[in-house]
Formats: sequence, structure tokens, C-alpha cells
Amino acid sequence: MIKHFPFQQLGKAKHGWLTSSHHFSFAHYYNPKRMGFGTLRVVNDDWVAAGTGFAPHPHKNMEIISFIRSGAITHQDSAGNKGVTPAGEVQVMSAGTGIVHSEYNLSKTPLTFYQIWIEPNQHNVKPRWDSKRFPAQAAHGRLPILVSGYEEDKGKALFIHQEARIFGGKLARGTELEHEITHQAYILASTGSVDIIDGSNRIRMEKGDGAEVTRQQHITISAHSDAELIIIDAP
Repeated sequence: MIKHFPFQQLGKAKHGWLTSSHHFSFAHYYNPKRMGFGTLRVVNDDWVAAGTGFAPHPHKNMEIISFIRSGAITHQDSAGNKGVTPAGEVQVMSAGTGIVHSEYNLSKTPLTFYQIWIEPNQHNVKPRWDSKRFPAQAAHGRLPILVSGYEEDKGKALFIHQEARIFGGKLARGTELEHEITHQAYILASTGSVDIIDGSNRIRMEKGDGAEVTRQQHITISAHSDAELIIIDAP
């Protein structure tokens, strides 16, 4: 089953320096029907003005993943981690026992990124932070794995404390590929236009849209234009 959530129907927040589209209830946006999707708790599509950002604030027992779509984000936290993550890279932070961090756009151009929160399967772990660049070329055959909590994926994906995987990458126009699902999947159309196909059920996704896929072991993805896609497979 595929359930489509067009970008225009997402929760909206405008704060001047920050514009957010919320796929699930977050901050001042509350929708009792959109409290999360299994262990996936937050997906925010954020736009951050140049020279602004998120001042130091705390987190605890949450896996926080940032997929940088354009610009660059500067991270600093109370565990001593510092880093700049540019477009095309992903960063992860295990909040664990508790951590305070800031995220700023210190450039002269806007920053856009997906902020993703996944509930962990282990509480009160030691906080950690990491980032990694992934292939920039268009995917063939399958989407690259970006983030995983599975032992067999260590070394090729950023680690999180949950039996979940996040795949993502670019697709050239006309590409069609099969994607296997372990649990259930939340799909994000970062750019372009793609069809998500489940048997005879076909959903067209445009830039900014989201979609839930449940009770399926695989889907077909067909790119109608050059596109970028993220698939979050979590319990």
C-alpha cells in the first residue's frame, strides 16, 4: 500500500530565518494523524537563511540524521565534535545520554536539508557524531545505502542505533529500478519527478512530496526526470 503526501499538504512553519515543511507533527505543527511512522518520528524539510541557524539546544535518546540538499551546515556539540557538512553529504548524531548542539548556516547562501529523527533501539548510549559523502553519480540497479544500524553495513554506511536503513541518490531520467523493503518505507522526493509502483498501484511524486509504503516487500521506482530520492526503511 502506498499513501501519498503532496508537498503542499505538509505542515508549514515560517520564522523569517527558517522555513519548514513538516511531514509529521513537530513544534507548533500538530496533527494527531501524523505523529510519526513506526520508529520514524520526524522528517522536516528545512530552508535556513544565510548567516542564521539553530542555537545550542539539547537532545536525548534520539538518532538525528541530516541530509544536506544545498549549501552547508556547521555543527558543534557539547561532546567536542565540530564539522562542516556540505551538499551531497549526510551527518548523523546519536543523542544518547544527552547532548547539546548547534547547527548554523555560516555561508552567504541559503541552506536546505532534510532533518530526520529515528527512535533508537538502545537508550542512554554514549553520544556520537559523524558525517560522510556519498556517490554523486546517478544510481544504476539500486540506490546507495547512506545510513544503517545493521552490523553487515558497517564501513559503507553511517551507523545509527536502530535496525533501520536509509537509502538515497540521484536517478537519471528514464531509470527504472527495484527496491526491496525490510520493514516499511517512507520515501522523500528531494528533486525531480518519479513514479512509485506497487503492482497496479502507481503514485507520481514531485519535488518535496512524501509517501508511506506499508505491507510491501518491494517497489518499482521510475524516474520521469532527473531526480533525487531518499528511502527510509525503519521498524
